Amino acid sequence: MTFNIKAFALACGIFWGLGLFILTWWIIFFEPHVIGEKTFIGYVYRGYTISPLGSIIGLMWAFVDGIVGGAIFAWLYNLISRRVDQKPCC
Repeated sequence: MTFNIKAFALACGIFWGLGLFILTWWIIFFEPHVIGEKTFIGYVYRGYTISPLGSIIGLMWAFVDGIVGGAIFAWLYNLISRRVDQKPCC
């Protein structure tokens, strides 16, 4: 079995991007005293903070990050899967 690299990368990008977006809004609604604070993710994703604008910035960064990470994962999986599935000769 192999992964379709483009489809898997897109799915990872959407999942990670929306996940960070929803998490940011969850924090905004349930812990409003932290709005505007920079988090650990803010050091990784430039411009991200716990704020409405930060959620959009985080969505974009996480989408790109998810695509790259998903593509690398699917490519490595396909590479390893092909080598394991090879039948020994003779």
